[in-house]
Amino acid sequence: MTNELVMLVGGAASIAFIHTLLGPDHYLPFIAVAKARGWSLPRTLGITAICGIGHSMGSIILGLVGVYAGKALADLEMIEAMRGDAAAWVLVAFGLVYFVWGIKRSQNHKSHSHLHSHGDGTFHSHIHNHAASHVHIHEAKEGVNLFMPWGLFIIFVRGPCEPLIPLMMIPAAQGQWVGMVMTVGVFTLITIGTMTAVVVAAMLGLRSFSFTGFEKYSHAFVGGTLSLCGIGMITLGL
Repeated sequence: MTNELVMLVGGAASIAFIHTLLGPDHYLPFIAVAKARGWSLPRTLGITAICGIGHSMGSIILGLVGVYAGKALADLEMIEAMRGDAAAWVLVAFGLVYFVWGIKRSQNHKSHSHLHSHGDGTFHSHIHNHAASHVHIHEAKEGVNLFMPWGLFIIFVRGPCEPLIPLMMIPAAQGQWVGMVMTVGVFTLITIGTMTAVVVAAMLGLRSFSFTGFEKYSHAFVGGTLSLCGIGMITLGL
């Protein structure tokens, strides 16, 4: 392995780590959805990793097409920018729809009373709140629905890894195909590793916090988080 290749691979690892860590859209959606849906840690990590692979694969495929077709780097970066804008607006729209649904759902979680009779002829009533008392049962049923994981996956596939294509083009231009494979592999592994590490740290940290009283707004919070991530991608280039 030449010094140039070592520097390239090391640079790919550093760029992947910083790019992922500075982009909250790489991990906040998974943290928010997992908390609202009551996903287990293994399931959350699995979905995060799969979305991370899809996130990288979109740019890898575009980069390979560019290398094979001889496209200029500027053209590929323009296409990546267009993909990024489209993914950001999809994320904003998806989040807004989910936010509205979450608000409507929270309005249905109001306290109400139940009247119970006993064998001795006595009656009593108690206040009941589905949002607080049965949140785990309801969320477990909703977790069967694969809409949210697939929605996140589709958005992440559309979202580009902007720094990856230039890193691919450098060794490709020199005919160093092994170097290109190593660069892509390291970039992808570091990206997925950083995403999952942040998600694990956040989920373990949130276990010590009580959200009693706010459960009914959890889905609205998810929608707002998704939209804010999309807005951050558009306005700040995150």
